[in-house]
Amino acid sequence: MVLKKLARTQDKDKLEITQYILQHVPREAEVTRIEYEGPMLAIYTKKPEMLVDQSNVIAEIVSVIRKRIVIRSDPSVRLPETEAEKITRELITPEAEISDINFDPSLGEIIIETKKPGLVIGRNGVVLQEIIKKTKWRPHVLRSPPIKSKIVTHMRHYLHSESKERERILRTVGERIFRPKTYDVGDIRIVALGGAQEVGRSAFLVKTRESSVLLDCGINPGSNRPFESFPRFDSPEFQIDDLDAVVISHAHLDHCGLVPFLYKYGYDGPLYCSAPTSNLMTMLQMDYLDVASKQGITPYYDQKDVRECVLHTIPLRFGVVTDIAPDIRLTLHNSGHILGASMIHLHIGEGLHNVVYTGDYKFGRTMLLEAATTEFPRIETVITESTYGGADDFMPSRVEAEEHLTNIINQTLERKGKVLIPVPAVGRAQEIMLIIDGYMKRGLMKEAPVFIEGMISEATAIHTAYPEYLGREVRHSILHEEVNPFQSDYFTIVEHPSVRQSIIDGEPCIVLATSGMLEGGPVIEYFKNWANDERNTIIFVSYQIEGTMGKRVQKGVNEVTMMDNEGRMAALQVKMKTETINGFSGHSDRRQLVNYITHLKPKPERVFVVHGEKQKTIGFANFMMGKADIHTIVPGVLETFRLL
Repeated sequence: MVLKKLARTQDKDKLEITQYILQHVPREAEVTRIEYEGPMLAIYTKKPEMLVDQSNVIAEIVSVIRKRIVIRSDPSVRLPETEAEKITRELITPEAEISDINFDPSLGEIIIETKKPGLVIGRNGVVLQEIIKKTKWRPHVLRSPPIKSKIVTHMRHYLHSESKERERILRTVGERIFRPKTYDVGDIRIVALGGAQEVGRSAFLVKTRESSVLLDCGINPGSNRPFESFPRFDSPEFQIDDLDAVVISHAHLDHCGLVPFLYKYGYDGPLYCSAPTSNLMTMLQMDYLDVASKQGITPYYDQKDVRECVLHTIPLRFGVVTDIAPDIRLTLHNSGHILGASMIHLHIGEGLHNVVYTGDYKFGRTMLLEAATTEFPRIETVITESTYGGADDFMPSRVEAEEHLTNIINQTLERKGKVLIPVPAVGRAQEIMLIIDGYMKRGLMKEAPVFIEGMISEATAIHTAYPEYLGREVRHSILHEEVNPFQSDYFTIVEHPSVRQSIIDGEPCIVLATSGMLEGGPVIEYFKNWANDERNTIIFVSYQIEGTMGKRVQKGVNEVTMMDNEGRMAALQVKMKTETINGFSGHSDRRQLVNYITHLKPKPERVFVVHGEKQKTIGFANFMMGKADIHTIVPGVLETFRLL
């Protein structure tokens, strides 16, 4: 009875909105239907060019109904894809240098990749208007990436092949978001399901009387026991059927590695993140499955579940306010950690409470990215990481770190040794590539072959697909100078494992290889062959989680046990020099963490300190309590806190 009443209320609300839109949209536009699609309201029309041209009409409607609106052409009037592509190519000047054209039937979009987007758009958008008018497809113009990404291409093709299912998902999500509220807003709670007093398996549940939103859903790569490596979904507060949304801060597996598991066990709701995060997340999840298969481990989800993630993902741009539940709005902001990494701002109720979940962040500019955002419309509660929040966690300046790296590499090459740099494929790899390229070009670093192994090349291709998310210098270089530092002559991509042995046996060189914590991947082959030679050096430039092989080697062990080439466990002597350079971390050190919290505008009322080893979180929380006079809390896994 209650459900029927709610359905009637929702139908009434939608009817009123539909009637209002129809009253204010020109009849000549021939609106055929109005649908909720994800966080937006889609107006389907037989003459989309009329409404696109009269954008002021739509803007006025948006200001009244307070919902984002998108104009779509009715499928019945769209030209067949082959014909639409032919006409589009005729309308665009050859000087635009189109590299690819794809279609997204679920959105009614024609995706045009071009080296010169301005020529595709035309003066005042005149070319776009012609494409809409003649094909009835709405153009979405993208700059051609200097390096083609296989993941981006595969994801587009998959979304195209599953466009009907994508339409169903968006409609279902839209109906859920804009359902009438059952309760008044209140009883706002935060539940720590993982990532509290530990690094790994980040997962935080934000609940109101009406809604349930999961922030991150990661794994702990340092543990093989589900009880310790997965978020605590056995919490009575977590009910998968009640989830309104999952929001992912960034693509590292300790924040997104278990998302496909949710879809395997029945979640059918939306997944929100930035567009780069969507691509990087898919890449890393697929690699996780590949590594598990090679190690003979049965993973907890499969490729089908990863594809479900792709179908349910709604990518968002930084700064765009989006409804994700009847009483919650979401905005993503740059966190400076890796490409597309986001701080998550939740606006609950009509100004009732605002939560900022930082995810991982860097409060300082790097060659690769801009510094984390500090200004928000409103903040009452902050959930901050504290990976390097310990009293002694002070990193050298970026210049000092770059010079340190240069000196280590130069010394190793001078003694005819080889340099192995284990890196996560995303973030640190690209940062180190920029530094090596720049220092070699300036003659400050000895020139030597630099081999790029594993997923680094694919991750780099995704970086070049989103130059607008990069730091200002590298963005300017790619967009305006047409110089791509990731394609330096110093770099050689290792295309096939068969090439590895010649590199291992060859002349002194530098190898950047995944994984960053020596937990698998191509880096293992180089480590096994080079560890016993004291002329060689391994350089750690990223965080090593407790329990990983990387952490043990970093601590200076003389011997490790690894699987040999014949599949047997054997002892390996570690004689190569071990170096750690913390200055390249995508995390903020103690000083930056303090500066970030004290520079937040407006000043928050309370801060939850998470994503750090137990003593570091407690120490950092106590320090902030005294320095900033902010109520600080160090939650434990499974603890629930009421905000209102």
